[in-house]
Amino acid sequence: MSRNKDLAHKLRRGKALKQNRSVPTWVTMKTRSKIRSSPYSQRHWRNQKLKKG
Repeated sequence: MSRNKDLAHKLRRGKALKQNRSVPTWVTMKTRSKIRSSPYSQRHWRNQKLKKG
C-alpha cells in the first residue's frame, strides 16, 4: 500500500510519526519538570486521524 501514496502524504505521515512520542526523561529532569508534555498531543493511529489535505 505504501507505493500508492504520494510523497507529500508520506512526508506528513512521517512527521506525525516522529511527533507522536513523549518528552525524554532527561528533558524533564533538566528543566525541573517545567516541560512535562509535548506541545503536540499523543495520537493513536486508530483513534485520531490526520488531515487528508
